[in-house]
Amino acid sequence: MLTDAEKDSLREYYRAIADNLPGFRPRAAQRQMLATVANAFGNTLSKAEDSDDAPERNGESIAVIEGPTGVGKSLAYLLAGGVMAKSRGKKLVVTSATIALQEQLVNRDLPFTIEKSGLPATFALAKGRGRYLCPYRLYQLTADTAQGELIAQDPALALWERKPEQGEIEALRQLADAFYYRKWNGDRDSWPEMINDELWRRVTNDRHGCLKAGCPNRPECPFYLARETLETVDIVVANHDLMLADVAMGGGVILPAPENSFYCIDEAHHLAKKAVNQFAAEHSLAQAMAWLDKVTPLATRVESLIDKPELASNACEAAAACMESLTEWLWLLQTESSLEASSDNLEPSWLIEDGVLPESMKIPAANMALSARMLYKNLTGMSDGLGQLRKDKQQETLLIDKTSSDVGFMVGKCEQLMALWDLFEKEPEENAPPIAKWVTRRADGKGDYLFSASPVSAAGSLAATLWRRAAGAVLTSATLRSLGTFDLLLSQTGLKWLEQVQTVALDSPFNFSEQGELYVPPLLSTPKDPAGHTREIIDWLPKLVDLNEAVGTLVLFTSRKQMQEVAEGLAANLRERVQMQGELPKAVLLQNHRDALQAGRASVLFGLDSFSEGLDLPGEACVHVIIAKLPFAMPDDPVGRTLSRWIEKRGGNPFVELTVPEASIKLIQAVGRLIRTEQDYGRITILDTRIVRQNYGKRLLAALPPFRRI
Repeated sequence: MLTDAEKDSLREYYRAIADNLPGFRPRAAQRQMLATVANAFGNTLSKAEDSDDAPERNGESIAVIEGPTGVGKSLAYLLAGGVMAKSRGKKLVVTSATIALQEQLVNRDLPFTIEKSGLPATFALAKGRGRYLCPYRLYQLTADTAQGELIAQDPALALWERKPEQGEIEALRQLADAFYYRKWNGDRDSWPEMINDELWRRVTNDRHGCLKAGCPNRPECPFYLARETLETVDIVVANHDLMLADVAMGGGVILPAPENSFYCIDEAHHLAKKAVNQFAAEHSLAQAMAWLDKVTPLATRVESLIDKPELASNACEAAAACMESLTEWLWLLQTESSLEASSDNLEPSWLIEDGVLPESMKIPAANMALSARMLYKNLTGMSDGLGQLRKDKQQETLLIDKTSSDVGFMVGKCEQLMALWDLFEKEPEENAPPIAKWVTRRADGKGDYLFSASPVSAAGSLAATLWRRAAGAVLTSATLRSLGTFDLLLSQTGLKWLEQVQTVALDSPFNFSEQGELYVPPLLSTPKDPAGHTREIIDWLPKLVDLNEAVGTLVLFTSRKQMQEVAEGLAANLRERVQMQGELPKAVLLQNHRDALQAGRASVLFGLDSFSEGLDLPGEACVHVIIAKLPFAMPDDPVGRTLSRWIEKRGGNPFVELTVPEASIKLIQAVGRLIRTEQDYGRITILDTRIVRQNYGKRLLAALPPFRRI
């Protein structure tokens, strides 16, 4: 429950915004969202209650809020979240799915909210370690002594595996000089020019290769300085991937620990799929064999430095066991008849049916998983031993650090190997969703294979690593409901198991029946006849697009092939007005579109799925949205196919349970490009008659805003 002081603070800061912003009109939906966020965070456990013997949380401090365009979601959750986080001694962690929203939050929304409300809050943007320079590695590569060691007698002391080009050395010196003289902060994104990916990999680091407290450049390390900044601010802005990676590592590694965090998860409709990708794993057979072959010489180097011969011996044995198991897998993949029998398309990939390995592969998978775990254990032991050695020895630091870096590289590779085979070996409990497992034969002619595995649902992982640990969470987006309910989102994110999670659908500030209209032309063909449907779109577009008015039209396709065929089939006078995605960078297309309108000419944008979300073209920049066909995404990827088969075997219908609900969200997002402000107007045209002829189409239609039908 909120205290009187918290209620007073919320009223005071919200009133201050109205006083400081001429023309500001408090919106009922925005006030409702502000109250919902505050009440959810008000239900968090106190420090006295937050103990090991406290009752299990059941979603009391979690709210799911659909806030349509125009509500002012970011102001509501930033203000309410900021007040409650400071009051309850928590950090406010705001995450988004896209860089565009992160930049908007840091550069516009947060400064605006703090300035206009007077809320005493500080904030910072959080990034992964790979976006930051490692000064120690950079100085090694650019020091005069290091250049001499490029041709050192001992390969263990070489900092490059090949002779660097002069341009590379010069680029590294520029980075080093700029960082040394504090003209650059070591953030890759703030360097004024593009940095080559291969070059950047040499001067950044991961958590395994980092020397941590033993690094002589720790006081100036950009990553640690950024992390220390995160500890001092009230609000941390991150992305979904970084948040998910942090909680997967136990939480509190980069971002504040879940127990100390109030999360505001914007663009929450992306969270489930982001989480599935986070918990997936893969590795190449050939690349694994290559680095495993280097474990023995590396272990020999480590053994000469630290007095723990058993670690080196065990690592060599584990690496040899991994290579033996992978060789057995190569033989199985090339000779096992069950692969061909189980595969619709062995070239390029084989999907293991229902994620259940054939009997002939269960023991090899178990052996591989065990060997990978043993190798990881001994490699991390070697890494710890080198870290301790560096503290004790003042000499041979170059050799120790180079060896530590090489071991760190191996630990990172082994972690990927272990993650894959842990998933490959695992068989879910009865009635639990399966793990998709597949093997892809590389089309490079070298006989390589890519092993991949992924949970088909991240619901259980999210519930365990995030929802049951977080001090509080708010999930929001303009589109969270599917077919009028939150069921799909709750199921995919694991929130359905928490009975006290609150769901709220805020009212839109727009009068859709007055501002927009919906038209479904009487096409004879449906997308089931691709050629006929494309021909009809080509015939209809000149009737739908008025080239005499200086207004914008957005035409959305689900297929690049159809988009290109339609563009090619248009008459010249219409084709010259079309800006098509893929022909130019998105920013250039949009600028060309605006320039044409400014010059008094009609302009038409052709776009794919990415233009259906996040594209903001208010006013006459977009008065007509034409949707070529319903956005059904048939599950043709290994994860989708495995999940669909599991649903079918349980007596369900994947089309009804997954395809239609997901299409509903995409369709709502697409029509959402039309009305962006209370002054906007226009028309939605859907060139797919299934929306009025099929039962599922009528359900999709009913979930759309109440446009006037024509």
